[in-house]
Amino acid sequence: MLEPLRTDATTTFDLEADVVVVGLGCAGAAATIEAAEAGADVLVLEAAPLGGGTSAMSGGLIYLGGGTPIQEACGYTDTPEDMARFLQVACGPGADPAKVQAYCEGSVAHYHWLVDHGVPFTARFHPEPSREPPDDSGLVFSGGEDSWPFTDIAPPVPRGHHPSHPDSAGGFLMQRLLAAVERTPARVVTDTVAERLAVDGDRVVGVEASVDGRATLVRARRGVVLTAGGFVFNHDMVAEHCPEALRCNVPIGTPHDDGRGIRMAQGVGAATVGLDRVEVGIPLTPPRSLVRGILVNGAGRRFMNEDTYSGRLGQEFLLRQDGQVYFVHDDETFSVNVVGYKPKWVAASAAELEEEIGLPPGSLTDTLDRYNRDAAAGHDTEHHKATEWLRPLEPPYGVVDLRVEKSYYAPFTLGGLATTVDSEVLDGSGVAIPGLFAAGRTTAGIAAGGYVSGISLGDGTFFGRRAGVAAARTSS
Repeated sequence: MLEPLRTDATTTFDLEADVVVVGLGCAGAAATIEAAEAGADVLVLEAAPLGGGTSAMSGGLIYLGGGTPIQEACGYTDTPEDMARFLQVACGPGADPAKVQAYCEGSVAHYHWLVDHGVPFTARFHPEPSREPPDDSGLVFSGGEDSWPFTDIAPPVPRGHHPSHPDSAGGFLMQRLLAAVERTPARVVTDTVAERLAVDGDRVVGVEASVDGRATLVRARRGVVLTAGGFVFNHDMVAEHCPEALRCNVPIGTPHDDGRGIRMAQGVGAATVGLDRVEVGIPLTPPRSLVRGILVNGAGRRFMNEDTYSGRLGQEFLLRQDGQVYFVHDDETFSVNVVGYKPKWVAASAAELEEEIGLPPGSLTDTLDRYNRDAAAGHDTEHHKATEWLRPLEPPYGVVDLRVEKSYYAPFTLGGLATTVDSEVLDGSGVAIPGLFAAGRTTAGIAAGGYVSGISLGDGTFFGRRAGVAAARTSS
C-alpha cells in the first residue's frame, strides 16, 4: 500500500479543484464529463502523455442491453431482467447483485448517454461472436449468450455494442469520449503520476503527484475519483494475488496498469475484493465453424463445450486445466483462425497422437469414440455443445497446440477496490471513506469471477459516471 500524506489547516496546495480524477481511460472520462456537467470544477491527472489508457487499446465492445435501439433495430427483444439473469451467472461467482441490477436497469439510458456524447452505433448485427466485427456493425454476441449453460438461464440475445468503426474500436471510442471531455471546462494535466492520497483526519482531501519530476500537492474540495486501471503490469502484485497470470505471454494493459490506484486507496484503509481473479483472452475464433473440433486437456479428455465464449474458455484453460490444452480437428472441421492457428501434430489415428503428444494411452481414443457417438446422435451428452456444431471427427486428425507456453494467452486483472453502486470506496468495515470514489478496473466491478466482452468498457463508463456525480455532489 501507499501511505497517505497527512495534512492540516496549514498545508499549502499547489493546485486545487472540486473533483480530482486520477486516470483518463473510459472510466475517468465518464467521471470527468458527469462531474463537470454537474457544475463541479474538475482536474484530471493522467500519467501518460495522452488520455485513453487500456480502453483505447481494447476492441471497443460495450456490453449494453435491456432493449437498446440497436437491439430492437436488429430484431432482438431484451429486458433488464433477462440481462441481469445472464450477467449474474456469466460474471460470477461473486458478481455483486446490486451492481448488476443497477447496471441492467440503467443500460438503455447509458446507451443514450454514450450516443449523446458522440459515440455512434450502426444498426447491423454481425454473426461471428466473441470479438469485434470487421466492419462497423453495431451488435454481436460477446459473452456466450447463445451457448450452454446460458441458453438455460435466459433467452440468447446479443449485447455486445460496437461503435461505428471497423474492427477494433477502442481508440475510436476514446477519441469520442475525450472530445466530450474537451467540451467541458475540466482541466487535464498529463505526464502526471499520482503518488499517494492526501488526508485530513479520516477524509480524503487530495492527491500528491509528480509533475515533471516535481512533487505537487493537489487539493480536492469535494472528492477524489480513482480510475487508474488494474494491476496486470505490477509483477509483485500479480505474483502475490494471481500468479497464474505470470505464465501468460500477452498481458492486456499499459505500463500504468500498475495497481497504483488500488495501493493508494489501501493506504487510507480501503477494502479490496477479488484480487486473485483474472480474465484470460483466447483468440480461438473466428471462424466459429472451428468449434466443430474438440478441446482436450492433458489427460486427453474433453472438459467443456467448445462453442462457448472464448474468454470463458481462456479462464478454464489457465486456471483449471493448468494451461495444458489441445484442439483436435479433422480435414472437414479445420480452417485457419483469426491469428493463424495451425496443427502441430497430424496422424492417422488417435493412438498415434497420444504417443506423439504424450497423452495417456487410450485417453484420446476413448474421448473421440464417445464424442463421435454423441455427434452422430446429434446430442452432446457430456458438455452440451449445440447440435449445429456437432459432427463426428474422422482420421486423419490434426491437433493445434494450445498449451500456455505455446499459444496466445492474454490476461488482465478483475479484482480491485470495494465500492458501492454509487462508486464510493469502502473500508474494511463496509463504511464509505469520505471524499474517495473509484471506478473501472481499479475497482471490483460487475465481472467478479467470470467475464463477457464489453463489460469493462460498459461497467467503467457506467460506474465512472456515478463516481463523477457522487463526487460533484459531496459537500466540501
